Amino acid sequence: MADKADTQKKGLTYKDAGVDIEAGEHVVELIKKSVRSTFRPGVLTDIGGFGGLFGIDKDRYKKPVLVSGTDGVGTKLRVAHELDIHNTVGIDLVAMCVNDILVQGAEPLFFLDYFATGSLEPEKTAAVIGGIAEGCRQAGCALLGGETAEMPGFYAPGEYDLAGFAVGIVDKDNIITGEGIAEDDAILGLASTGPHSNGYSLIRKLIETRELKLGQSYWEGSTSLGEAILAPTRIYVKSILKLIQIYPVKGLAHITGGGLTNNIPRILPATVDAALRVGSWPVPPIFEFIQHEGAVFFDEMRRTFNLGIGMVVVLDPAHVKEAMALLAQEGESVFEIGTITKGGGEVRYV
Repeated sequence: MADKADTQKKGLTYKDAGVDIEAGEHVVELIKKSVRSTFRPGVLTDIGGFGGLFGIDKDRYKKPVLVSGTDGVGTKLRVAHELDIHNTVGIDLVAMCVNDILVQGAEPLFFLDYFATGSLEPEKTAAVIGGIAEGCRQAGCALLGGETAEMPGFYAPGEYDLAGFAVGIVDKDNIITGEGIAEDDAILGLASTGPHSNGYSLIRKLIETRELKLGQSYWEGSTSLGEAILAPTRIYVKSILKLIQIYPVKGLAHITGGGLTNNIPRILPATVDAALRVGSWPVPPIFEFIQHEGAVFFDEMRRTFNLGIGMVVVLDPAHVKEAMALLAQEGESVFEIGTITKGGGEVRYV
């Protein structure tokens, strides 16, 4: 039984502890329209359930294989915080996951997100999730569910973190493995929009040590350094899916952390090399700026950044002209950047 002193204590609430249930409910209301805009055939549930349900079209796949991938945005989020721009990092989140499963020939079906912050700011949270929905629309996948976690005392005020999970599907007989890559095959490169979501710890170190200003323009044609490095990652899903339906693509590589140097070998047989022709594609000014201002060695640039190529396609040279025309028609800037040669599973720059 409570004594007199106990009855005079103020009753604690979850909000006193830093968790605002009403703010969470407001976020759900703000994002409903955006999330529903991503729904595609197969979605069996609406927003608010304990789990998202998705039905597989068994008539379309003889031997369906699910392909999954997970990733985050990394320290690019710090740039978003500093610029107070939050509607594009969600696109990055989706791109990093769907581009990864795409390289095995998988069509993304649905996406799940995890958003964590110290204190929910409904408008900011809705902007982030709106970006995730936009990424899903670009990839043709459904934003099937997610988690918004409010964790007071765990994150600095106003900051948040993101993680994402994509699930796709491919027929077992159509999985792209790279095993068939052979000498004389052609290497195509699809242009990136900039650093995408990799190398930002180096970029931020450069900004700090050189005392650079995100709002300032440092080269001709750029509006600001911040805009250049916050440009969202390109999503290659629709153009690549169309390509592989028509031409026998032997290998695909998503150029993320590790650059061309470390990502292309992930799909190469041990008996061949990828010989990339230096100068065969335009390197965006942002990378030239980073290299010059940071006095970064070329080898370090090549294994840290994509240098203007976000996706690599390997195919028989007989299909190069038609494949490049199709990709260009789908809105990609595409370049023939190299050839497969005899070797030991490495990338060489020639």
